[in-house]
Amino acid sequence: MRTKKLYKITFLHLGKCYELYARHVGTSALWGFTEVGELVFEPVGSGLLVDPTEERLRDEFADTQVLHLPMQSIVRIEEVERKGTLVIRDASDGQKVTPFPMPTKPR
Repeated sequence: MRTKKLYKITFLHLGKCYELYARHVGTSALWGFTEVGELVFEPVGSGLLVDPTEERLRDEFADTQVLHLPMQSIVRIEEVERKGTLVIRDASDGQKVTPFPMPTKPR
């Protein structure tokens, strides 16, 4: 049996760069947005160490079924083999990432 694909999504939000993992990425029904669903977090109590970033993200997205991210806020989407550490960092930490401008709506 093949396991579902796993995606690492890197996006900008309020001056921060977030890295989340999800099982679903697709085109949103909302024009100009990308749909990200089935967020992946470690099961609560799965280890002795508690990652404060993962706890913060789990709390922030606790009731989220699907994220609709503006296309221009997405830095990268990667299909990965396994989940890594979740990250929230300042977007201005020396990286030279500028989001693309928003395309015009098709007629």
